[in-house]
This record gives sequence, C-alpha cells and structure tokens, in this order.
Amino acid sequence: MKQTEQTLLEQLQITEFDIANRKTLLSLTDADFKLLSSFSDVITPRIDSLVARFYEMQTSVPEIALLIGDADTLHRLENAQRRYVLDLFSGVYDLDYVNNRLRIGLVHKRIGVEPKLYLSAINTLKSLLIEIIFEALTDDTERQNMAAALDKLFLFDITLVFETYIRSLVSEIEISKQKSERYACALEEKVRERTQQLEQMTRIDSLTGLLSVRYLTETLTQTLRAAQRRSEPVSIAYIDINDFKAINDTLGHGRGDEILRIVAAAIKKVSRMEDRCFRYGGDEFCLILPNCQETHAQDIYITRLNTVIKQELEDVSLSVGIVQTGPHEFAEPNLLVNQADSRMYEAKKKFKAAEGTQLT
Repeated sequence: MKQTEQTLLEQLQITEFDIANRKTLLSLTDADFKLLSSFSDVITPRIDSLVARFYEMQTSVPEIALLIGDADTLHRLENAQRRYVLDLFSGVYDLDYVNNRLRIGLVHKRIGVEPKLYLSAINTLKSLLIEIIFEALTDDTERQNMAAALDKLFLFDITLVFETYIRSLVSEIEISKQKSERYACALEEKVRERTQQLEQMTRIDSLTGLLSVRYLTETLTQTLRAAQRRSEPVSIAYIDINDFKAINDTLGHGRGDEILRIVAAAIKKVSRMEDRCFRYGGDEFCLILPNCQETHAQDIYITRLNTVIKQELEDVSLSVGIVQTGPHEFAEPNLLVNQADSRMYEAKKKFKAAEGTQLT
C-alpha cells in the first residue's frame, strides 16, 4: 500500500467504542448479527454464481467496464468480492472488518471509482442478495428481518467507505495547498532575491564598484540625522582626478576606465567600514565620512589616498575638497556637497597653478 494511504488509514483508525457507537446509530444489534451469520450456509454454496452474475451486470456498464480493463483485474476483483460477501454474513464486524472497509474506500478513490458507481454497485449486490434471501426463506417476517439487517450493514459499510473517500479528497486538497504554498513561498523568495539583486545593481556603479550617485542625497540625509542624534561630526570629501580629460584624449577611454577602477579601489582601501563612497560622475567621487573631523579626513583622503594611488599610478594625482558639519550645527546635504565641490575646485586651481597650466 502506498505510504500516503497507510498514513490516511492511521489517521482514520476507528476504535472499538466508535464502532459500537456507529452500530447503535444504525440500530445494528446482536440479533441482526446472529441473523446474518445464520444465513452464511445459504450464501457460501451460491457465492460463485452470485459473483459471476454481479460482474456480468457491472461490466455491462461502459464506465465500469473501462475501469476494470483487463481479465486479470476482473479476476482480482471477483476474489475480493467473494471475500466481501462472505464477510457480510460472518456475524463478526470488528476492527478488522472496519479496516477492510476503509481500505476499500481508499482503493476506490485511487482507481477513480466515482461515488455514483460505487453506490450503483452496492445497489446491484443488494438486489442479488435479496433475490437469494427471498428464494431461500419462505416466511415473510424472516425475509423482512434478514433484508433489514442486511440493509443496515450495507449502510454501516457505506459510511466507512465514504468517510475514507472524503478524507482522501481532503488530504489531496491539503497536499496540493501545501505544495502551492511552498511554491508561492519559493517564488516570493526568488522575486525578493531578484529584487535585491536589481536594487543592488542600481545602487552600485558598474565601472568602479562604488555606490551610485543617485543614492547620495538619501544616504547623506540619513547619516546627518544619525550624527545629530549622537552629536558627532560628519565630513564630506569631494575628489577629482587631475587632467583626466587629457588622459582620455591621449591614452584612450579604455585607459581612462582602468584609472577610474584603480582610484576607486584605492578609495575603498583607505576607507572605513562606516564610510560611504560614491562615484559622483565622470572622474569625480564623493565620500561621506561619519564621526570624522575635517583634519582627520584630510590626513586620510589627501595624504594616505595619494600614497596608495602612487603605488600603481605614478603620473595620476587628485584634487580633494573636504568640508565638515556638526557636531553641534548641521548644514543641509546639498549645501555640504556644493561646499566640498567648491573646495575641490580651489585645490584643482592650485594644482594647475603649480603646473603652470590654465584651469578648464
């Protein structure tokens, strides 16, 4: 038996108390059991002809014939039907009897026997048994009592079969629901991961690996609010690569992109975990330095940064503008960036003057 069917049977396990209660509800008494058992000697010699007639009538129904299919299946069904009929007149309707009925419900559900076909088969079997009862018994009262006992036992069986059938359907629905929920959760997780990936892609400058300028104002605003609550200074560093246009014009944009990546890597190397480093555009960079005074920023982003860059780019230098706000009064984000840009521009003018070239 399939594992799911075994699990379902375990869930449907009926106790002796429940069996007794069901019998009481259907008015099945010991007298009925004795009456049915007394008829066993009448049924046993007729069992083969009864089963043969039953399946002759069943296979005349196209839907049922299609379900039965081949001769081997028919043979197995005939044997099962013999056992069932003999059980009906055994007089013993205990846990073993009940579990067999439960298995019948599962089998009918698994092979696709619809309730209407099952009820039709029960009605056919009952009609054949009633014929035997009326043939074997001559007293009308005995006939009626035997038929009534058989009818109550069929109802007992039908309730068991249909409870199993219905529970199986409910179980399938629950399994499908769980699968759907798992699929939905997996899909949501994939969408969430993909959304995060896309968001990360929009937050990162593809060339340098630094943060994208589109998030500069948002990040700076958050940093300033946090610094204001803690009464800490914040410095902004605005960096520009000197003579970058000339590098592009003489060495090509490929070399220019390589220089941008090297400068960005150097910025990352000298920055702290809490610093936020942005590519502002072209060859310009903007850095947010929380809890950092202007003098410390100058040491890091003028002295140390230039030292690191010189290790790979001897002919490349930077112009840096740094401005501090806080810890007591804080300027607006855009004003800070503009001030840092202005100071960078002043540094660039000094660089040009030292080179003896005109600032463009």
